[in-house]
Amino acid sequence: MTVSRVRRKCFISYHHEDEQEVSRFIQTFDHAHDVFIARGIGAGMPGDVIGSKDRDYIMRRVRELYLRDSTVTIVMIGKCTWARRYVDWEIASTLRDDARNRRSGLLGIVLPSAANAPKAPERLQDNLGTSLNPGYAHWYHYPRSTAQLSSMIETAYSTRDRVAPKNDRLLFSYNRGCR
Repeated sequence: MTVSRVRRKCFISYHHEDEQEVSRFIQTFDHAHDVFIARGIGAGMPGDVIGSKDRDYIMRRVRELYLRDSTVTIVMIGKCTWARRYVDWEIASTLRDDARNRRSGLLGIVLPSAANAPKAPERLQDNLGTSLNPGYAHWYHYPRSTAQLSSMIETAYSTRDRVAPKNDRLLFSYNRGCR
């Protein structure tokens, strides 16, 4: 008897400068090995980028269009991901639990280009645990196998029911400078 693996719908959050690496990640693990079903804005995924500067509108539309049917958000950590307001807003939307949408699991994966000096977005950092206190979010280096990525996704998925997230930080009003 073969045990089938569950493919979670994962929202992929990233900085546009990392689009090539993110596209390779999606191609490798979604298209080639069926580890997850990718949802998101850009990186060859369906959907229009939301053309507005209204934070509440963007968060609501990101949630309605992309996060609504996803169960885990994967933040792809590049050199400047931490500085992007849309990444902050996507993480904040991920952590919201409302009448229409449950919150999603949350994990950060460091891209190879940022492996020497990774920096988590603040809202993701707020939700990482310690050895004594498990957090809502999880932080990993780039997966070496489909089994490893599947385990990461399942850990994030199952944590959403056991740990309360921290989402009280003010939303970014603008992109931060990245040097």
